[in-house]
Amino acid sequence: MFPNTSKEYREEPADHLPNLPPFRRLKAYAFDPSLSLRLETAAINHTTFEIPWDSKLKPGPRGDYIEVVDYDPASGCWYDPVDLNATHILAQDGLPPSQGNPQFHQQMVYAVAMNTISNFQRALGRQVMWSSRDVPASKATGAQRDQYVPTLRIYPHALRAANAYYSPKKKALLFGYFQGPTGTVFSCLSQDIVVHETTHALLDGMHRRYVEDNHPDTLAFHEAFADLVALFQHFTLPEVLKHQLERTRGNLEAHTLLGELAQEFGEATGRYGALRSAIGEIGPDGEWHLIKPNPRRLHEAAAPHERGSILVAAVFSAFLAIYKARTKGLLAIASAGSGKLPEGILHPSLIEALALQATKTARHFLYMSIRALDYCPPFDITFGDYLRALITADYDMVPNDKYGYRVALIESFRRWGIVPEGLKTLSEEQLRWPYAKLEYEHGWNALAAVADNLKELISNALYVDERKNVFDYLKDARIKTHEFLRGALTRKEEQAQREAFMKVTGLNLSPEIKEVASQLYRRPEKAVELPSFEVHSVLPTLRVTPDGEIKKQLIISVTQRVAADINRDDPSCGTFDFRGGSTLIFDMDGDPTLRYAITRPIGDQKRLEAIQAYKSARSEKRFSLRETYFSGLSLSLEEEPFCFLHDEY
Repeated sequence: MFPNTSKEYREEPADHLPNLPPFRRLKAYAFDPSLSLRLETAAINHTTFEIPWDSKLKPGPRGDYIEVVDYDPASGCWYDPVDLNATHILAQDGLPPSQGNPQFHQQMVYAVAMNTISNFQRALGRQVMWSSRDVPASKATGAQRDQYVPTLRIYPHALRAANAYYSPKKKALLFGYFQGPTGTVFSCLSQDIVVHETTHALLDGMHRRYVEDNHPDTLAFHEAFADLVALFQHFTLPEVLKHQLERTRGNLEAHTLLGELAQEFGEATGRYGALRSAIGEIGPDGEWHLIKPNPRRLHEAAAPHERGSILVAAVFSAFLAIYKARTKGLLAIASAGSGKLPEGILHPSLIEALALQATKTARHFLYMSIRALDYCPPFDITFGDYLRALITADYDMVPNDKYGYRVALIESFRRWGIVPEGLKTLSEEQLRWPYAKLEYEHGWNALAAVADNLKELISNALYVDERKNVFDYLKDARIKTHEFLRGALTRKEEQAQREAFMKVTGLNLSPEIKEVASQLYRRPEKAVELPSFEVHSVLPTLRVTPDGEIKKQLIISVTQRVAADINRDDPSCGTFDFRGGSTLIFDMDGDPTLRYAITRPIGDQKRLEAIQAYKSARSEKRFSLRETYFSGLSLSLEEEPFCFLHDEY
């Protein structure tokens, strides 16, 4: 008789087991529960995610990136946390999809959020971080320091309302539930909504100034980018993709589930179809119509969701154009050169080939869209900036654009009226950020010296697994960068170097800044801050191009702020932080070289006046939003911007 050793094996810590699996398989809804109640889509609405194995995963689930906390304030109850390491759950690839099982809800949000995080890390070439907390470092000076946030909290049943949002203040995703026409609708069971909110959190971790509402594109970009990630992740679900291609005979411009977001949520809140659609809409007549590009729409759109939908349409239309180009040869063969497919069901091999091209194209657009975030200014992003970032980021990875991805993006953005300011033409060469060559003027090379001094810290950050250690390494790198630049640029004898640095970065470090700022911002000189700047982020990346080339880069963001009146003629309207600064991208192969400087000058009078005019016009509307939706609650648009935005669902 063999000895009973099962108890010993069960209690052995998971991270000590040999031959750990590379991933964990977890079931989820491909879209949302409503599609499981339709005969046509029931068979494709269950999917299984393969997410990286976390050997330290605890019940909740609570892992390295995500912590699910299932408390329902409306009902005043806690739901038992799911243990994804339980034998009966591992044996069946997670709990089966269920609307009535809170433990499956926990599994669903964890699986979808982790899948989204994995896509970001593959695209960026580094581990992602959540935005840090600002905690007092000194009561005497009021100085702040960054506090590491290890996990993003997810509350599957946080509120009884038709809403879901990311909270920058709580560092959490809060999902609501409400009574729909045919039963309770749980927003945490919509894959699209979970991806959307997780993307908000990831974007806030990269660019925390993007929640500042300084012009029409800022909050709209947050919404649009989150929608784009959700849409392109549809194409990573093979069975869904094949089903929709078969139904539309390979035509992705037709009305499909792949181009829509949150079907159940949209219908339950009184819409004619999905919450949002990338390329079409269902009108009051019940018919679906393809949206035609209209350059005037951008100038007329004011609400963040409406304006963001134009950016989504521009990117998604470019994706459809590339898909059509890449499948043209397949369709020519299948139609014997006529271009018209024969009647009847398409051959499974053709569907398989079309799905492969659609997945490749969507994955390229997904990674391109995420990677472009590293090529954006650290604040006040516009849609035109994002187009330039897309073109530049893709060029750095794939110089030979043989499939025409960049051409398709340029054409689509132009048709939708998204044109960057200050460019004479919309050629690829004009749209790419220009190479930064100013560092070599006057024999000045201080920025390259900074990057060279950071090599050891950057290597440590790239090759360690513990995220807390990565955070500490990068925080140390920011401190060292600030100290080096401050020491090198504040000496009187370094006048030429300081002027070159200010020209590259858009900052103002001259001793006369108090006088200059008081004139520019019409503030009393005593209220103007001393010349200082912040090293906002230091981010190393290690990316592999499609040709197998390893690209090692370093991204440093430096910013500066000064208080400015919202209304120069009425000080009672308050002030805001007007910022200047730059995203600096270094090539780290060999001797560090500054490749790009994406700059917003602190002395830009035109940009200052545009922000003042926008904030003055928005102040009355902002107050009405607060009173309408959150009367009696201590919430503000500045603290919870996405709560206000998503209450417009």
